[in-house]
Amino acid sequence: MVFTDILYDASFAAVAGIGFGAISDPPIKAFPSIAILSAIGHAVRFCLMHYAGFDIASASLFGAFSIGFGSFIAGKKIHCPMTVLSIPSLLPMVPGIYAYKVILYLIMFLRHMSVGDDNIVYVQAMFSNFLVAFTTTFNLAIGATVPHFIFREKALSLTRVKKSKL
Repeated sequence: MVFTDILYDASFAAVAGIGFGAISDPPIKAFPSIAILSAIGHAVRFCLMHYAGFDIASASLFGAFSIGFGSFIAGKKIHCPMTVLSIPSLLPMVPGIYAYKVILYLIMFLRHMSVGDDNIVYVQAMFSNFLVAFTTTFNLAIGATVPHFIFREKALSLTRVKKSKL
């Protein structure tokens, strides 16, 4: 049962990653890597959240690390820039429901401004969801860019094919 839950989560993330990749028009050879990276990153986050007790922001950081390092390895094999692989792979992990709730509670606050005591509940919910959305998105960015800084020289030369000496 646990394995099937992880497999479902990973497969849906892979499909979403391919969809986000199609929007940015990467080379055809990048699509399998985008799907695998999306699946791995989302599965890491899923496992940490559901089986290790991590919060969404911390689990997203580790999922983004796995995508970042995986995009370095995959980019080296298929001669594709890391960002072409990592950005579409990260997008399925963006916390859209929390961002949606920020706007929802902002609208609820504005609609009920004259009521009085209910306003504090809407403001608290808005800021709570904002903090979760912001920290999760920030951690996704940090986790995906750390490999760029660690492998700076190698990351810039992934697209170059070594010339053979004759």
